[in-house]
Amino acid sequence: MGGLDGCRAGWVLATVTTGAKEDRPEVAVVVLGDLEPVVVALASGRMVAAGIDIPIGLAERGARACDREARRMLGPRRSSVFPAPARAVLGASSYDEACEISRRAGRRAISQQLYNILPKIREVDRLQSPRRSRSQHLFEMCPELSFTVMAGAPMRHSKRTPEGRAERMAALRPTFGDVASLVAPPPPSGATRDDVLDALAGAWTARRYATGSCLRLGGEVDETGLRMEVVA
Repeated sequence: MGGLDGCRAGWVLATVTTGAKEDRPEVAVVVLGDLEPVVVALASGRMVAAGIDIPIGLAERGARACDREARRMLGPRRSSVFPAPARAVLGASSYDEACEISRRAGRRAISQQLYNILPKIREVDRLQSPRRSRSQHLFEMCPELSFTVMAGAPMRHSKRTPEGRAERMAALRPTFGDVASLVAPPPPSGATRDDVLDALAGAWTARRYATGSCLRLGGEVDETGLRMEVVA
């Protein structure tokens, strides 16, 4: 199983390999330039499932139900859920154009932060075309939602603070043991400690996805046939 989070160098991938003792999985973290190795691993069966922190399935107009439900569950940490862009926004070639397209789709202008990750949304959208069956089991997750489900309540501190990192490491410990060796040292080049924690939350979610014990929010299908769903 694997968890993916975007970073400056591409994607942070946290993989979990279950050994003889299911309660003591082996965890590894690497940085990938693109998602092709993950798609190939999913297609070959070497990876059962992978959760990725990026929107999959984009509405033509209006907000996605899964985003509204996730914000409702997150309460004080609701701002961590970016509103997924309207599908037409993926065709924008500038920030101003993206904002104008978003307004025409009945939305607000998109944030600069969302515009900056449009290339990653496009990359995942291309891989997730219903015609490319090898991309199955690459699903959308939200790290803060997964940490909320993991701990039974929203995180109290920002992940960018020492307290927030400690809180998230404590939530991961019952499943993965002490992950300090993955988070405390300098992370792989092109990634941050926050990226590593979010990828680990994705790997935790992938384990639940693979066993059918996960939480699913939303579930409508977009105009291309992709499910608009957040898994935790």
